[in-house]
Amino acid sequence: MLRSYLPAIVFLVLGGGVGGAFAVLNSFIGPRRAAPQKQDPYECGLPSDVKKGLRFGISFYLIAMLFILFDIEVIFLYPIAIQLRAFGTFALIETLVFVVLLFVAFVYVWRRGALEWR
Repeated sequence: MLRSYLPAIVFLVLGGGVGGAFAVLNSFIGPRRAAPQKQDPYECGLPSDVKKGLRFGISFYLIAMLFILFDIEVIFLYPIAIQLRAFGTFALIETLVFVVLLFVAFVYVWRRGALEWR
């Protein structure tokens, strides 16, 4: 039984060993203190005009979360779309109910103004 796990154990030991060796080498060979120029934020090779205290509005995060939510829920439809004949009519009805509920949630979020970029 141990022979079936041996490749995974060797892989984990080697990965941990290489990662640990790089960490130790970095502490010996790496720079002791960073230069102030390297601490400045850069964006595409140009100094950033963004101040450290800048805060994003809640609408940015809300739209990002809604995108992830609706994107992940669409992933649930993929297995049913692939094997719809194997699942039968019940799966089709359940999928239609799921899509209708998803659409109702989308309309609710839309009507509440959560998709408005301010």
